[in-house]
Amino acid sequence: MSELHALPSRIDSDAASVERDLFALVLALVEPIRQLMERQAVRRMDELSDEQVEALGSVLMRRDEAMTELRERYGLSEADLNPPWTDVVSRSGARPRGPATASGRGRSGASAT
Repeated sequence: MSELHALPSRIDSDAASVERDLFALVLALVEPIRQLMERQAVRRMDELSDEQVEALGSVLMRRDEAMTELRERYGLSEADLNPPWTDVVSRSGARPRGPATASGRGRSGASAT
């Protein structure tokens, strides 16, 4: 047991690093939920009117801009918000989907009447 390293009696940290790490944790917890909500919205676009699709697109763009601003403010990358445990969600049977235009779904793929 003499090979075990003892924990220091005090951890050196400063307020800025604690704030950044806490914020990274919060965003990492929020990111999978945000992605799930976006997939659900894209999946239901065919049920929306053109105005609702435009409004949804605007909301999603503003949300992405806000997330980018927050990541930049705290010096975080997108990879910082996708910790390894989020792969469990992907393997759980939930199929990741891209934007409606990339997946072939959405208003442009709807049949015209």
